[in-house]
Amino acid sequence: MKPPRHDPWRVLETRELFSAPPWIKVQSQRVGLPDGRQVDDFYRVTFPDYALVFAEQEDGRVLVLRQYKHGVGAVSLTFPAGTFNDPSEDPLACAKRELMEETGYQAASWRSLGRFVSHANAFGNAAHFFHATGCRKTAEANSGDLEEMELLLMTRAELFAAAREGAFKLVSQLAILGLVTHPELGKTVGKKV
Repeated sequence: MKPPRHDPWRVLETRELFSAPPWIKVQSQRVGLPDGRQVDDFYRVTFPDYALVFAEQEDGRVLVLRQYKHGVGAVSLTFPAGTFNDPSEDPLACAKRELMEETGYQAASWRSLGRFVSHANAFGNAAHFFHATGCRKTAEANSGDLEEMELLLMTRAELFAAAREGAFKLVSQLAILGLVTHPELGKTVGKKV
């Protein structure tokens, strides 16, 4: 038996089924598979890309937000994050803006941890992860978000305890926590920016 080649699928046609800019777009694609088969209705759902920041003060404490997230219908711990203002916005610029808006902090140093897609087949959106260090408060938070946010300063031990207790409801939050706290993962994708 020959091993699979893992060739990309070919998009033969795209039909837009629903669009509510800038928040969501649903498409149906007709795709051609490498073995010659065709799928007439392969659905793709897209949301705006976003930046997610693991931000640490000089003393090592991490900036964490406690807020209600309507998608999960619960209060969750989160790291500062937000969507791009437009698709052409630079990921680092978005990360810096969101850190300032949600916490009032700026960072001395930034490292990109990579770009990750949230849903393997439907796409969803891309998350751009960043590790910010040397954070200090320079202004008052002013996010303009719908959620009420409570800023917490937590040690890594407290973050791990919160994760074990289920306080993080979003997989992206656990993913960035793992990338930053396990250097064997973060070194493979990260770069200083």
